[in-house]
Amino acid sequence: MKHLFKSALVAATLAAAPAFADAVNINAVTLAPKPVYINGPFKSFVEEVNEKFAGKVEINWRGGPEVMPPFKQAEGVRNGAMDMTYTSPSYYQGLVPTSGTMNLSFKTYEEIAATDYHERMTELHAEKDLVYLGEIPATELNFFIYMGEEVASLDDLKGKRIRVFPTLLPLAQALGAEPIVLPMGEIYTAMERGAIDGFMQGPLGQAEQFGDLVKTVVAPGVYRAGFPVLVNPDTWAEIPADVQAELTTFLREDFAPRMDTIWAQPIADSQAQMREKGWTFLELSGDDAAAYEKMAMDAAWAVTAETAGADIAAELRAMLDR
Repeated sequence: MKHLFKSALVAATLAAAPAFADAVNINAVTLAPKPVYINGPFKSFVEEVNEKFAGKVEINWRGGPEVMPPFKQAEGVRNGAMDMTYTSPSYYQGLVPTSGTMNLSFKTYEEIAATDYHERMTELHAEKDLVYLGEIPATELNFFIYMGEEVASLDDLKGKRIRVFPTLLPLAQALGAEPIVLPMGEIYTAMERGAIDGFMQGPLGQAEQFGDLVKTVVAPGVYRAGFPVLVNPDTWAEIPADVQAELTTFLREDFAPRMDTIWAQPIADSQAQMREKGWTFLELSGDDAAAYEKMAMDAAWAVTAETAGADIAAELRAMLDR
């Protein structure tokens, strides 16, 4: 894999720091509570970093939303209330308008890493006083629509209240649905009370969590999942430049590629559980599936062009499109 740090990028993002006798302690928070499946890779990351960088860096995983609300975590890291977050790229688009582009691809992590995408995201985050350490990818965890009633076609979604996170909002609007932005932890209660008719979410753990509340799953899934690891600039500056480079290279070149290949069997098991629960699948195929995927991408990139600028959107999309 190509070398990550070009000289200009090093100058922009790796601040010089003094030598130290003790490890730099990094307090971290995650978008979901510790037991949730999407935190599994971050748990492994913390364990491996604390072993590999013992005496240099130590990550203290404080918890999830009970420590800091998910939509405020990136800002909390930026202002120093927390040192690190493992979060959804769409949860801080108000702060970094291009962050949600991490979802907007059907490429694998290694295909994306072969471009300048991660270097460019490092620069764009630095402009907003955030250190983009890298992404913990889950390319196969794309996003399905789960509905509480039978759905025979995409037309049946018109006017329905569907929970989304911000990246998914343009697609819901393009489908004629009413998007409602909620954190993951509020979906069940909203479904149970009838405040929403459905939700968009990844493929794992849904049958176990939602049981009889879901009747139809709309497939194929769209986009990809990836979870950025963000660090406070002042905390980052406490780490010597050589250790900064080692830590970034470890995440981007060693750890992340391994995490992108762990999901196939859990996805297969999860879909089997959905069918056992009696959930039906509205399986789009052929031209219908292609049109749906194109709608998803075009709607999201149009919003990125509005919020981040057409030139930046075009630059990033060229790296992420197949």
